[in-house]
Parts: sequence; structure tokens; C-alpha cells
Amino acid sequence: MKNIIVTGGGGFLGSRVIARLLEAKDLGTQVVDFDSIISLDLGPCPVQDPRVTSVRGSIGDPEILHELVTAETVGIFHLAAVLSGGSEEDFDLAMSVNMDGTRALLEAARASGAVPRFVFTSSLAVFGGTMPDVVPENLATQPESTYGVVKSIGELLVNEYSRKGFVDARICRLPTISVRPGAPNSAASSFASGIIREPLNGQPSVVPVPLDTPMWLSSPNTAVANLVHAFEVEGTALGGWRVLNVPGLTVTVQQMLESLTRVGGQQARDLVSIELDERINAIVGSWPGAFDVSRPLALGFTADNNFDEVVAQYRDEFITR
Repeated sequence: MKNIIVTGGGGFLGSRVIARLLEAKDLGTQVVDFDSIISLDLGPCPVQDPRVTSVRGSIGDPEILHELVTAETVGIFHLAAVLSGGSEEDFDLAMSVNMDGTRALLEAARASGAVPRFVFTSSLAVFGGTMPDVVPENLATQPESTYGVVKSIGELLVNEYSRKGFVDARICRLPTISVRPGAPNSAASSFASGIIREPLNGQPSVVPVPLDTPMWLSSPNTAVANLVHAFEVEGTALGGWRVLNVPGLTVTVQQMLESLTRVGGQQARDLVSIELDERINAIVGSWPGAFDVSRPLALGFTADNNFDEVVAQYRDEFITR
């Protein structure tokens, strides 16, 4: 039976990728045929469907990986990672999971002989240093955080395994996802959801960076659609360098708060205060705020129209019942 593996399938994005893949199969619109999906994560996958198998384990365990990735594996979505804040706090864990785990997963794919389509989620954190206002596709990476370093290494590894014919790679540098539901996570950019999510739920929130900080953002729905689209695009259309700057919106933190006011009202905006955090600002402030995404758009990737719609998307799905 042909299968797709999703690392991090128990998480917010991973579970939504799984749900979208199943929806496409039910509609008969899937590009890559498959029979089942395997979620590999430390926690269970919330998608309840007989075609989904939830395996609890770590991508740092080569035994599990070689057991799961077989000649019948047609696709791998590698979403599992120690996030930016957690990586900065625990260097060894970041190296073990984000670098060694990615290599182990690639080796499992290589050993299977299947040459699966391999979607790897990278990050804006691979950039740093002096950058142009709009980052072109060919700008060299210069990470200024541990997370950025391991993601940059991951990009090179995945691209090399693709060049050698072991996998068919699609490397997606995702924008910061906003608005995520649930509790804050260890990402340095977690506030980009918190300053919208918490006030809409009647709770206070704090902005840890200057209000003129530009953010490159995507709604969860658009990010998931782009990840699945990356899986569906033919590798020949991507060329030899498989890295894509996934489309997003450039919005300053001030503009995010203005959208919060328009969608949630002044009472929501009044719950947000400003308390600068130099640790977070040092990480987030090194990330670019705009990209040239003409090639991804030509390949069929999409971006949100405006941040008001992004805020409304969260409100309508998680606040309005």
C-alpha cells in the first residue's frame, strides 16, 4: 500500500496537512496517489481516519525511521523540529533533532530505494546580516541563531540527497504562521499569534519587539495549501536548486495591531501591551520582512490577500461558533 509519512503529524500544521491530503483523495483531486498516511510525532495525531496511522516516536530514532520508510513510501512531509526559541536554549537538542534527525530521515528514504517526494519545512531564520529590503531567491543564507543554522544545514542536506536521486525534494521556507490556535510554543515568533489570539479570547498579551518590526506572515490555511501544492508540483519544474521562498504578507507589528482593532474591536487592542524582550528581538529582528516570490507564484503557490482576512480567519474558526 502506497503511503505518505508526515513527521510532526500530531502538531497543528502537520495534522492540517494530513486532513488536506485526505480531502483531496476523497475528492479525487490528488496528484500523487496514496492509500494511507503515517503520522510520526511524540504525541498522537488528532485526525481520526482509518487511513491514518499514528506512530509515537522521535525522528532521532533511526530504527523507527527505517521501519516506517519503505519501498511503498511515495511522499514524506518533514515538519517535525525543535523551534527557534527552544533551539537557542538547547543547542544539543537542536543539533540532535533538527540536523541529525533530518539526516537520519533522508538516510531511511535512501535505503528504501523509493525516491519519495520530500517536503522539508525551512525558515526565514536561515537569513541574517545585511539584507536588501526585498530578499531575492539567490541571496546566500547567513543565520544568526541556532535554529537558522540547523535549518540552513537541513536545506543543503535535502537538496544534496535530491541531487543524488535519493529523494525528490521540495524545500519550503515558510513565513511565520499567524494566527495559530492553542497555547504559545517555543518559537521566538510565537508572539505573532499571541498578540492576536489572546486578545480575541479576552486575554492580555505582550509585544516583545518594536512596533515597526516587519513580519513575513502566512495564515495557517494558506501555509498548508502551499505545503500540499509543493508536494504536487513536478520536480522538473523546480530545477536543480529545490529551495522555495513561500509567498507571504509583509506586515509590521503596528499594522497587525491595527488589523486586530478592525476585526476584534478596541477592547481587544486594549489588552495588548508593549514590553521589549532583547532575546526575542535579537532573533526575530535578524529575519527579513519581504521576499521576491515571483517564481513560486508562477508555479501556482498563493499568498493571503491582507492581514485583516487572516485575523478574521482565526476569529471565524476558533472564536465564532
